[in-house]
Amino acid sequence: MKPLWRLNKYLLKYKGYLLLGIVFTIISNIFVIIPAQLVRIAIDYVVESFSFYQLFGEGDLSVEARSIFLKFILIFGVLILVMALLRGFFLFLIRQTIIIMSRLIEFDMKNEIFTHYQQLPLSFYRKNSTGDLMARITEDVSRVRMYLGPAIMYGINLVVLFPLVIGYMLTVNVELTLYSLLPLPILSLSIYFVNNLINERSEKIQRSLSGLSTFVQEAFSGIRVLKAFVREEDSANEFKKASEEYKEKSIRLTLVQSLFYPLILGLIGVSTILTVYIGGIQVIEGTIGYGVIAEFILYVNMLTWPVTALGWVTSIIQRAAASQTRINEFLNEKNDIVSLENLEREIQGDIQVKNLSFVYPDSGIKALDNVNFEIKAGEALAIIGATGSGKSTVANLLLRMYDPTKGDILIDNIDIKAYDIYSLRKQIGFVPQDVFLFSDTIANNIAFGLDTVPEGLVEKAAKDADVYDNILDFPLGFETRLGERGMTLSGGQKQRVSIARAIAKEPRILLLDDCLSAVDTKTENSILNALKIIMKGRTSIIISHRVSSAKLADKIIVLGDGHVVEQGTHDFLMEKKGVYAELYEKQTHANESIEG
Repeated sequence: MKPLWRLNKYLLKYKGYLLLGIVFTIISNIFVIIPAQLVRIAIDYVVESFSFYQLFGEGDLSVEARSIFLKFILIFGVLILVMALLRGFFLFLIRQTIIIMSRLIEFDMKNEIFTHYQQLPLSFYRKNSTGDLMARITEDVSRVRMYLGPAIMYGINLVVLFPLVIGYMLTVNVELTLYSLLPLPILSLSIYFVNNLINERSEKIQRSLSGLSTFVQEAFSGIRVLKAFVREEDSANEFKKASEEYKEKSIRLTLVQSLFYPLILGLIGVSTILTVYIGGIQVIEGTIGYGVIAEFILYVNMLTWPVTALGWVTSIIQRAAASQTRINEFLNEKNDIVSLENLEREIQGDIQVKNLSFVYPDSGIKALDNVNFEIKAGEALAIIGATGSGKSTVANLLLRMYDPTKGDILIDNIDIKAYDIYSLRKQIGFVPQDVFLFSDTIANNIAFGLDTVPEGLVEKAAKDADVYDNILDFPLGFETRLGERGMTLSGGQKQRVSIARAIAKEPRILLLDDCLSAVDTKTENSILNALKIIMKGRTSIIISHRVSSAKLADKIIVLGDGHVVEQGTHDFLMEKKGVYAELYEKQTHANESIEG
């Protein structure tokens, strides 16, 4: 239960619902006991009245006695019906309090987890898969809700009903109580073990189904590759094997589930037989009346479901504890990227990088080693290098997705760690290499970084990014909804919408992280021409492995294995005849060959 202690804050928050649920449970159980007593009184009344009625024969007194007899029977029937209706009403109120409480807590939990996820650093997402993050906020929270709702509801019912019913049964007849309740502990233990088997096999089926779904998804997503390599038959055979495994596990689960109700009914039957047998002996001896047997059979049936639920509730609590442990594991993760002074100010754009070194915490890879450079506000810097040279790491450090292992980053001569993180990021426009557009309208994608959208700003950003005419070509223009990850647009259009999104918030610093790597030369030239206008008056950092992007920069640095190999202007580096000049010559000749 220890992992579930974290939920006490929610139970305290919604204590009103919980307390009302307990009150309604007590009242509903009172209306359970009273009908059983009424049945006992009614049966004893019928038996005694029938003997008395026979003494009158066929006269007027007989008719009168019969009328009174039927009136009392009707009263008993109406009372039992009223008790049943009242119990049903309070059961409804129990669900309207405890189950609603569990739904409210589920809502709060999902919001807490999602908010916590949003606050965690990029390193957390490098370590954990999206599927695992999704499972904890959906499946695990649902299992915890089962503990907070049904488990607590049936648990309270068990705690209230048992003392009431068994206490009353003992006051009526101790021996009959012991015999009638004898099979119930066996029933509870049996249900507990059967439930554990069901849960264990259900888990295996879920994993099997997950694997089957993944296989089918990959097969349909990669259907062109399957057909091109003529692997349809092999794929069908693999699917058949996976389906066979799922079928066998499902049959094994069905076998266990088929034991559930026969087990319950069998042990209830044993309890009923014992009640009738022992009660019958006592009736013959004159110790009790016929009505007591009927009353005790009703009590046994009342206790059967709570006892059955005991095993089920225990199983739910175990699963909830396991799920809460998984949730706590992520909730206990801390964000070490914090602001030291929460400084909020409008930045100018001067950037100084001093002795910067960085090692990725999850992999231990040293991405940068003693990197130094400086950019004045409004200047443009190009960072050129091959894949794995540490270019994108510079962008991540400037955005404070990570903190440097060693060295300092200063913006306007103030340590980057002093700035309020959200204030800093709002003033940086970022265009990533892997463009991610949301399944929303083009207008909303461009305005994504804005809290309020001034009229005409989205259109202006689109014009500056040279994508305005392309957008107008769509039937719905800016209201065109994009497919998943922006698949409605071409590669070049996606890049330009991404650039429009970055400049729409009018940033002081513009970071372009290898954003032209996936486009052809013609599209690249079109985007570069648009960038010339966009970069004016902004501190710009162009990260690329293409030297063609460097011609927009005032200064160039060349990275190699995390080190600064060369730095200077384009002309200076060309005269130096070093790494940059060699790279420039190679890429220029390659482009000429492609165009030729």
